[in-house]
Amino acid sequence: MAERCPLRRSAAGIIVAILAALVLAADQFVKHLTVEHLPLHEVVPVLGEFLQLYFVRNPGAAFSIGSDYTWIFTIALSVVAVVIIWKAFDLRSRIWAVVLGSLLGGVLGNLTDRFFREPGFAVGHVVDMISMPWMMPAIFNVADIFIVCGMITVALLVVLGIRFDGTREKDHVESADAAGSGDGEPEVAQREA
Repeated sequence: MAERCPLRRSAAGIIVAILAALVLAADQFVKHLTVEHLPLHEVVPVLGEFLQLYFVRNPGAAFSIGSDYTWIFTIALSVVAVVIIWKAFDLRSRIWAVVLGSLLGGVLGNLTDRFFREPGFAVGHVVDMISMPWMMPAIFNVADIFIVCGMITVALLVVLGIRFDGTREKDHVESADAAGSGDGEPEVAQREA
């Protein structure tokens, strides 16, 4: 099976930007519909206990943890967004571009809420609306889905040793071992023999 050529940096950056914009737009559209059409703090069954809509404004993180420190989440999300954008300039891997673009879109979705929703700049409450009580007691939103899935995928890519340039860590280790274990003869001479 032929290996794919690495992406040009500009192509990787375009993938990250497009996916981030799409995820951000989807997240903010769903939040707009939620604010306009759902009653606050009332269960709206979609698929019984499996899937419900439940509109809340979350000042904290998951499970409303740290609700008195909203500004800390704003700073943390801002740092994550800056790091992803900075790393996007070094990308040559399609999978990393897709993962970081989706993750950036989710981060920007919740960061937009922190900056522009009530009660004020940098301390805004995130709009959450998706509830799956059979699975967990948390209420989440579209951005949260992309953040969680993105972080799980980042962890998998790191464990699998896939680098930002699309190569695998083991390929670098094997080539270093091969270079270090040679008996001094050039590789070309060995092939000719």
